[in-house]
Amino acid sequence: MSSATSLYLDFEIEAGSTAAHTASVLRAACDAAPVASILIRPSEGSILDDATARTLIAEAQKRNIAVLIASSLNEATKLGADGVHLPWSREIVREFKTLKQAVAPGLIIGVDAGRSRHDAMEVAEAGADYVAFGVPPHVEDRERAAERQLDLVSWWSEVFEIPCVAFDVDNPDAAHSLAAAGADFVAVRLTSADSAETVASEIRQFSEALRIPEPAK
Repeated sequence: MSSATSLYLDFEIEAGSTAAHTASVLRAACDAAPVASILIRPSEGSILDDATARTLIAEAQKRNIAVLIASSLNEATKLGADGVHLPWSREIVREFKTLKQAVAPGLIIGVDAGRSRHDAMEVAEAGADYVAFGVPPHVEDRERAAERQLDLVSWWSEVFEIPCVAFDVDNPDAAHSLAAAGADFVAVRLTSADSAETVASEIRQFSEALRIPEPAK
C-alpha cells in the first residue's frame, strides 16, 4: 500500500460558530485519520473570528499539523499560522508574486491555479510551496471540470516535483482517482456547522480512499 497522498482539511468557519464546537469538529477530524495540513477560511461574506482561529491553530500545531489561512498574510501573521493559501482568481499569478515579496522566510504559500496549466507553471517557477487544482465555484459543468482536474493532477505529478493539492473533491471515489493520478494531497471540505460524528466518518472514508495498492512485482 502507498501512503503518498495525504489528507488536507479545507475548513470553512461559519459565522456564529463557537470556538468550543469548532475545535471539537477539528479534533474529530484529526483523530479519525492522519492529517497533513489544514486551511482555515471564513464562510463567504463573513470575517474569521480571531479567538476561534487561534483555538484551531493551537489545536492543530500541537499535533504538528501545518495551518494556513485563506488569502490574508496579515491574518496569518497575526494569528501565528504557518502559511497562506491563495484561492483561484483571474489574477492569481500577479497576486502570488506580490505576496511572495512580502512574506517572511519560512512562511508557506500555496496557490490554487484553477484549471490553468500556464498559471500553475508560473507560480511554481516563482516559488510557490504547492500548487492546487480546484474547481472554481462559477463552473457549472462539475463533471467535466472534475475530469479536467484529474488530467491536470496526472500531468503535474509526471512532470513537476512541487507538491500538488486537489481541492473541491466531491466524494471518496473522486479522492481515490486523484490519489491514483499522483495528487500529493487531497482536500476534504468541512464546515464548523458539521457534527463531530459526521466529520469523523467522512474523514475515515476519504482516508481509506487514498490508499492505493502497490503494483505487483
